[in-house]
Amino acid sequence: MSLQRYEGPLLFAHHGAAERRFLELISALPKVSVQGYDKYRDVIYWNRSSEDIYGYSEAEALGKKLEDLIIPNFMRDDVIKFHQRWIEFNEPIPSDELVLKKKGGQPIHVFSSHVMLKQGTDSPEMYCVDIDLTEQHEIRQELERMACTDLLTNLPNRRALEQCLTSVIEDARSSNSGFGLFFIDLDMFKEVNDTLGHTWGDELLKSVAKRLSDCIDSINGILARFGGDEFVYLANDVTCEIKCEEIAKTLSDCFTESFALSTENVHITSSIGISLYPRDGDVIDDILKHADAAMYQAKAEGRNRYHFFTKALSQRLREQRNIAANLRESLRNDEFELVFQPQVDVKTGKFSSCEALLRWCPLDNTKAVPPDVFIPIAERSELIGDIGNWVLRKACQQAQVWKQKGIEVRIDVNVSGKELEKSSYFECLTAYRNEYNLLPDDIGLELTENVLIKSDSTILEDLRAQRDLGVEISIDDFGTGYSSLSYLKHFPVTHLKIDRSFLEGAPENEYDSALMEAIVNVGHKLNLKIVVEGVETESQSDYCKSLNVEYVQGYLYSRPISADAIESLYSKQNQ
Repeated sequence: MSLQRYEGPLLFAHHGAAERRFLELISALPKVSVQGYDKYRDVIYWNRSSEDIYGYSEAEALGKKLEDLIIPNFMRDDVIKFHQRWIEFNEPIPSDELVLKKKGGQPIHVFSSHVMLKQGTDSPEMYCVDIDLTEQHEIRQELERMACTDLLTNLPNRRALEQCLTSVIEDARSSNSGFGLFFIDLDMFKEVNDTLGHTWGDELLKSVAKRLSDCIDSINGILARFGGDEFVYLANDVTCEIKCEEIAKTLSDCFTESFALSTENVHITSSIGISLYPRDGDVIDDILKHADAAMYQAKAEGRNRYHFFTKALSQRLREQRNIAANLRESLRNDEFELVFQPQVDVKTGKFSSCEALLRWCPLDNTKAVPPDVFIPIAERSELIGDIGNWVLRKACQQAQVWKQKGIEVRIDVNVSGKELEKSSYFECLTAYRNEYNLLPDDIGLELTENVLIKSDSTILEDLRAQRDLGVEISIDDFGTGYSSLSYLKHFPVTHLKIDRSFLEGAPENEYDSALMEAIVNVGHKLNLKIVVEGVETESQSDYCKSLNVEYVQGYLYSRPISADAIESLYSKQNQ
């Protein structure tokens, strides 16, 4: 080799004007590395940007092999092959984004293009034009990190969890191993959020995330925020229930001490559902769904506990899915009906309102289950909105029919929290009243105290607006939920319906009687009308009269009956 090959720019004195102009141009480009190589891939040109990007000075680079400078070991053979094929067969090297290496061995991301000069001669020269993509790569990495990170807690998010599960399942299949999945849901988090506000709710979630992360730091796995107040922990190489129980207890113990928020010390618990791979499923959806189902079972059993997914739970899930599918079919086929139970005025013995109760009447009656079974399933499967809409429309239709016949009976419909969460509920109520020429006091609303407590300020304002229009709003099954009388003053209600469980022993039992009297007295002090449910005996009826309650409802007066039967009963009482 002649010394002239190492003289850098002097070499190009013999080049044409176009080549000289090309080299002058590329020498000045910032962040654009240009290197020239002869047919042996020895460096013949190395611009200043190449020094900055790769760390080699021009003196260090000149005369060295391309593959010995900036090419990672795993790429060496391919680079040599591509270069030779270009020289011998005129096959250009395609432009591409590559990860090359710096002087110290660190990786560097570049976009590399290639130009061949003096092609077809005995001394072809290849020039690599590399654009430094370090900044773009860092931005891309940050975007990918953000896409896979929950920005509130800095934990992996649902997307990252599912990506991780895909990899873990592949590894578990190949190694014939397993893992445990823990679905963690905070108990009563919404109440904390509503009481302290979303800012402190977020602070609580961050505190929970940190405490969970700290307590499982020594266990091999990944903790992710699944969404809302739900976290998922994936424990690698865990294949037995005994080890899962140890982990579940560790997770539960994180909630033993309260969380300090502002001036408050908040005590919160968790419900945990556990599924095992491959016992409880071998695909992502099944593993997550089964852990979620086990978590809901833990909640149903009283919260603040853990529950494994079981075959019995699996069977129950299948049954619930079948019921949900049948409910959808019945909605399409209009296979429901409303029955009505009168609410009787204690003083007059007559009724001017009734509660609408839903009955499922599929053509195949073997599919039918009672409301206390299908309503919770409808709520979990998001069918409750469509079913509630059906009930509301049918109730309004019936109210119109009765008004046209001169029957002045208010129909109260039960409303679930899921329905109220949809902003369109009150719009539908207004639209149906207009469509069927009804007044606000023709259709009443019944909501449980749990629904009211979980309602946000917007829902409560909407309810208040309806009450101000003249809609009668009742708290249903009072006493079976939070049972806090202090909540009553915050709710825009007109009626308090006392659950039958309070009445059963009240006429004979001093303790039960004291509870009944307290509820009735507070209700009256708040200007609420009292309705007692489940009146089945004369002694219970007499007892209600002695407390001066306004209305009673129960089998002593009437079972839930058809619309025609209501008309007959109304006609009889008004003769």
